[in-house]
Amino acid sequence: MAPFALLRAAAAALRRRARITSPHPAISPLSHTPTSSPSTSLDPFLNPAAQRHLITLTRRPCPHLPSAAASSYYFERILLSASLPHPFSTSSRSTDEDKDKEKEDIRPSPPPPVSASWVEKWLPEAARPYAMLARLDKPIGAWLLGWPCMWSITMAAVPGELPDLKMLALFGCGTVLLRGAGCTVNDLLDRDIDPKVERTKSRPFASGALTPTQGVCFLGSQLLLGLGILLQLNDFSRVLGASSLLLVFSYPLMKRFTFWPQAFLGLTFNWGALLGWAAIKGSLDPAVVLPLYTAGICWTLVYDTIYAHQDKEDDLKVGVKSTALRFGDLTKQWISAFGAASVCGFALSGYNAELAWPYYPLLAAAAAQLAWQISTVDISDRADCNRKFVSNKWFGALVFWGIVFGRLAS
Repeated sequence: MAPFALLRAAAAALRRRARITSPHPAISPLSHTPTSSPSTSLDPFLNPAAQRHLITLTRRPCPHLPSAAASSYYFERILLSASLPHPFSTSSRSTDEDKDKEKEDIRPSPPPPVSASWVEKWLPEAARPYAMLARLDKPIGAWLLGWPCMWSITMAAVPGELPDLKMLALFGCGTVLLRGAGCTVNDLLDRDIDPKVERTKSRPFASGALTPTQGVCFLGSQLLLGLGILLQLNDFSRVLGASSLLLVFSYPLMKRFTFWPQAFLGLTFNWGALLGWAAIKGSLDPAVVLPLYTAGICWTLVYDTIYAHQDKEDDLKVGVKSTALRFGDLTKQWISAFGAASVCGFALSGYNAELAWPYYPLLAAAAAQLAWQISTVDISDRADCNRKFVSNKWFGALVFWGIVFGRLAS
């Protein structure tokens, strides 16, 4: 009997609130049928929405349910209905207002504001576009370019000793300069594409912050500074380093002609695996540097394919190519194969360089980090792709420290 008492109390409360002045057909909560004749006239002072609601209540029978279920049906479908106006409402605008509120509730919240980089905080306004052009606000590129240099310099060190710290510092400066020059070349050649891509439309040329002439002058200064560093190396390294400029200038064009621009990026970014060894030894040992170079290329195919998935929709619109588009839904299978090949290449290079046992546990940790990236990346989520891409600096660091400890213990 509790449900019936609750229904009667609810109905009485509604009547008191509405202050009914004329009789209306009483509604049975269990059958949804009027207790009086259906021809009872409706109150002419009720608004049209209320009249339609009362007519619906008198004509729509409730399913034949047990008493408890029928009471629940009555509350859920009639008393608690959010889509119908109150039957005794004095305004027909409540439904529209409720719909507007619902639309506001489901409207996506704006993305969180991006914190300003150190370039925007500390550099003069006139220097900011040039720093952004060289990607000084995004150091991950310098890490990815610098690690192959550090690996080979450390492998070439004398067994039982630390690597040449002066050479590491020299290559570190050269990495920042060469990476900045490569970004300048890339943006000059892509200035017609970048405005059409969401991620790149704020770059200096695309946004109009710099003109192509200013970019060419800036590129000249970057190359001159890089030449100053290159001249401090031995003759063989100078020739080897200068030959990398062919890759630096041709890579940005590859995405217009092939689905494998990431492979050309691997050839470019891992040139330091050859140059670092040559700077220490004055020559190349193919048994050591070729597996190391190949491992770096396969590693680049992993991280830059993940990176390319951020732009795949825009790439389709503007007509450029990438391994992200080439692999599609099979991306994880492809990059898993490249990741395995990369780890095997590192192991072979370390074995041929006669690194001691501490190298291999840290290489195993690096392999686990790479496997984590591949297994957990959501290639449809731009933010997650970027997070996994940036995490590759830790992969490079694990390999580097493995080489350091392996060389010290050899």
